[in-house]
Amino acid sequence: MPAILIIDDNTSVATALDVLFSLHDIDTLQATSPEQGLALLREHPVDLVIQDMNFTEDTTSGEEGEALFARIRQAHPDLPVILLTAWTHLGTAVELVKAGAADYLPKPWDDRKLLTTVNNLLELSEARSELDRRRQREQRQRSALEQRYDLCGAVFADPASERVIALACQVARSALPVLITGPNGAGKEKIAQIIQANSAAAKGPFVTVNCGALPAELIEAELFGAEAGAYTGANKAREGKFEAADGGTLFLDEIGNLPLGGQMKLLRVLETGRFERLGSNRERQVKVRVVSATNADLGAMIREGSFREDLYYRLNTVELTLPPLAERPGDIVPLAEHFLAADKPLSAAARTALQRHPWPGNVRELRNVIQRAELLAIGNRIEVADLNLPRAPAAPRGAGAMIDPDRQRIEGALASNHGIIAQAAAELGLSRQALYRRMDRFGIPRE
Repeated sequence: MPAILIIDDNTSVATALDVLFSLHDIDTLQATSPEQGLALLREHPVDLVIQDMNFTEDTTSGEEGEALFARIRQAHPDLPVILLTAWTHLGTAVELVKAGAADYLPKPWDDRKLLTTVNNLLELSEARSELDRRRQREQRQRSALEQRYDLCGAVFADPASERVIALACQVARSALPVLITGPNGAGKEKIAQIIQANSAAAKGPFVTVNCGALPAELIEAELFGAEAGAYTGANKAREGKFEAADGGTLFLDEIGNLPLGGQMKLLRVLETGRFERLGSNRERQVKVRVVSATNADLGAMIREGSFREDLYYRLNTVELTLPPLAERPGDIVPLAEHFLAADKPLSAAARTALQRHPWPGNVRELRNVIQRAELLAIGNRIEVADLNLPRAPAAPRGAGAMIDPDRQRIEGALASNHGIIAQAAAELGLSRQALYRRMDRFGIPRE
């Protein structure tokens, strides 16, 4: 049950408020002086404070209330405080609200308005408390992960990223092949590095091949090597990436670009550890952990006949799916700050703009945006204009222009606001009740 501390020298006021709140299942604590109120705050958990602004007879300046509010705010920065008085000047109340007071209500108060304000503040306070608890829990989990494993300097704060990284660490000790799926620029190579760093072959080489950056006729020579004269321009024998990665990990990026001939040879290496260089009949033996990655729909490629089904099942013994950056909103600002080279912080508005951008280019796009902004920013901080992000398309005007948010928009708003209903509803332009109705319609749980 929530608890409210009432600090007012008029006991009849405290009694009236106690009766009002008790009818709505809200406990109250009562203090008749600032000192008594501060003592109760130290001794009892309180969700909200309602305080008077004057405590000395014939005093109407509000200075006592200002001093009390300052002390409460210093000891409890996030505790909501409602100012309640008949005498304080409006200017004083406005300044205190700017300083962090939740609301200002005159005496005599309107019961309905006061209850609405209190219930809204208690709901927001509970949401913030739950968010704080969740963040602390996630921070403890990240700290435990960092202490137990080598995360190769990975920067993350979103639970979606943490789940993928934790699973990568878990499967690293096995020698089984791993397939990492996800869009371009999402950070798949970093996941592969984490797998290598926590594997039994951590001290071995980590060799990367981008199968999408090589001509099809050279991919096999790149992977398996070639003898002199095996193809035009091969003047001497060359070692392939499998040989270079012997005793370590071979990361095959964009595996969907591997031609069918190379796929057949790759399947054989995965099954036997044996292969031949191009132009050679001599088998070579290697011990290599293969980690592959793709942004392609390999299932569709199998149906089209451009990717071997047996190789697919051999590659994805363990499959890790890294979501796009837009689905990991908690990572955006930490990554942006990580990419900053100089001592030039992001403004609050710039942080908000970064979190609202859809990031079709994922982490790679974010890095480019931050590096460009840092180079071009004139002031001491990076502002929204320095980011040079494309503007979101303007909403259409006229009757019926409001578009009812779909499930994806609702889930995105909930994720970007860490599940706080009031903030997600404001972002979507809905009331809390309207958002709840749409969540129920789409089957989105009320957590």
